[in-house]
Amino acid sequence: MALYEHLRTLLRDEQPVALVTTIAGPGVGAKLLVTPDGTVEGTLGHPELDRIAARDALAELEAGRSGVRRYGPEGQTTPEDLEGSPTVSVFVECWAPSPQMWIFGAVDFTAALAKVAKVLGYRVTVCDAREVFATRRRFPMADEVVVSWPGPLFERRGHSLGKRDAVCILTHDAKFDVPAVQGALATSVGYIGVMGSRKTHTKRLERLADVGVDRPEDLARLMSPIGLDLGARTPEETAVSICAEIIACRTGRRAPSLRDGAGPIHG
Repeated sequence: MALYEHLRTLLRDEQPVALVTTIAGPGVGAKLLVTPDGTVEGTLGHPELDRIAARDALAELEAGRSGVRRYGPEGQTTPEDLEGSPTVSVFVECWAPSPQMWIFGAVDFTAALAKVAKVLGYRVTVCDAREVFATRRRFPMADEVVVSWPGPLFERRGHSLGKRDAVCILTHDAKFDVPAVQGALATSVGYIGVMGSRKTHTKRLERLADVGVDRPEDLARLMSPIGLDLGARTPEETAVSICAEIIACRTGRRAPSLRDGAGPIHG
């Protein structure tokens, strides 16, 4: 009962959690509760089976998926290891909050991107330091509108960003986009897109280098110019190209990103 009480508390607090239940083989009904920090509660009957199942549950939780996994009674995972052993089937049931999209810059493109992101199931936060622009009236489709510089928002909540989440920086103001890039790179967010032409991004890289952001592995995380090379012109078309790029990055599919092309981004 303690396991279910813990599960209820996590769900009530909208915290991500995975419940692993044996559905076939030895120990039917046995359960493990797994949280993103690696905490495991319960047992499936063998320490190694618990370890392997918890590892796979974390992977499923990160992807926001539920599904069936099969092992040997001691956590064996390959056919040769399973030969002659009974198979344990478990159902990994994941509860994960909606993926987040943080949009920096209360500009015309922001409203269009927030609308498309909501259709895809994102929890959308719009952030801008200019109180006159960052209003609920301008962005009623957003779940949250934050009047703040990027740094404080990342300091307070950057730890909540993971591989399923996205940060889109739509400003052209060095005072805003440089700290936004710095903040995003310090998180585990899966997508960082930055708006601007190739010339703008080249100048931005110079400004980032001035503040010590110059590691190739960090700069490689930046998708700029932002979006797929679809020939988008309007804010709505640009929003579709950005969300399409986010999907391609998350699924590992190859798609023609503007970042990897040459010449003007608008034909």
